Amino acid sequence: MRVTVSSPGSPGSATARSAGTGRLIAAVAVVLLLAGVSLFVGVSDLDPLRVLTGTLTDVERQTLVVSRLPRTISIVLAGASIAIVGLVMQMLVRNKFVEPATAGTSESAAFGLLVVTIISPGMPLVGKMVVAAVFALAGTMLFLRILRSIPLRSVIVVPLVGMMLGAVIAAVTTFIAYRRQMTQTLSSWLTGDFSGVIQNRYELLWLVAIAGILVYVMADRFTVTGMGEEFTTNLGLNYRTAMNVGLGLVAVVTALVIVVVGSLPFLGLVVPNIVSRFVGDNLRRSLPWVALLGAGFVLACDILGRIVRFPYEVPIGVVVGLVGSGVFLYLLLYEPRDRREVRARRPARARARATEVDAR
Repeated sequence: MRVTVSSPGSPGSATARSAGTGRLIAAVAVVLLLAGVSLFVGVSDLDPLRVLTGTLTDVERQTLVVSRLPRTISIVLAGASIAIVGLVMQMLVRNKFVEPATAGTSESAAFGLLVVTIISPGMPLVGKMVVAAVFALAGTMLFLRILRSIPLRSVIVVPLVGMMLGAVIAAVTTFIAYRRQMTQTLSSWLTGDFSGVIQNRYELLWLVAIAGILVYVMADRFTVTGMGEEFTTNLGLNYRTAMNVGLGLVAVVTALVIVVVGSLPFLGLVVPNIVSRFVGDNLRRSLPWVALLGAGFVLACDILGRIVRFPYEVPIGVVVGLVGSGVFLYLLLYEPRDRREVRARRPARARARATEVDAR
């Protein structure tokens, strides 16, 4: 049997690259289509023809500029950024079932937001974001410290530890909020909701776009860091520096999204796992797909939440949590075909080795 290997400059590799580019362009078109649909879904009617021709009334123009456009932009930014930091966290922790919502990061950010609201309620939004990011980073570091103390770390044990840590932090946060009569305020932070996003109240989310660019620039360093401290050091990279930068980006983006729109559970877990099954584990190659699928996933969930009980709206955190948990269970129970074939061949190999030993 003859095997043909395509070199980087061969026609086969060029065809594969063009096919990948075509699929990426198609994904961009789908996200743009969902964003366009998002602009025209709501209680207030907007005529697409008037928008295209620029003949909007004053009320329609105000609805579009003040409400619909900021909401759609914030959905795209929040969905893409949470998916990206979920991928980065999975790479650094070396576990496919870890993300800010399963590592105590989101709960720590909400705890920091509660503390700064109690101590200094008049602090600007940027200051609250900084405090929430510091608490999120501290919670993530605590999660990693607990992991180092566990002798046996399986794929399932790691996210369970993170969820238990998050439950403890959430319980403390809820108790303090209850004593301060702030439970409703706390629930608004823990449940993602884009209904309150308007002009001049979402612009901080543009910072997550900068964070996404930094992740893309440092993609190779994060990939090497995910292979372990010894391997990273042998290649001449500073393991702790890369780890701290990655976790810092995760904490800042998580805190930003929670401060502006609330928590989006399972998003950073589901999207990177779906992409890795089709694209692989190369961080630089999978980042555009993760960003597009994250934005498209949240756009679709937001549109569903707005039409399922029209004219009322289901919070995006509820819809994302429901759909994301279902996909999460599917990922846990479904095994890819190539892995099933490898697992099916193991008993045959074991029997062959046993027969060989008996023959000797």
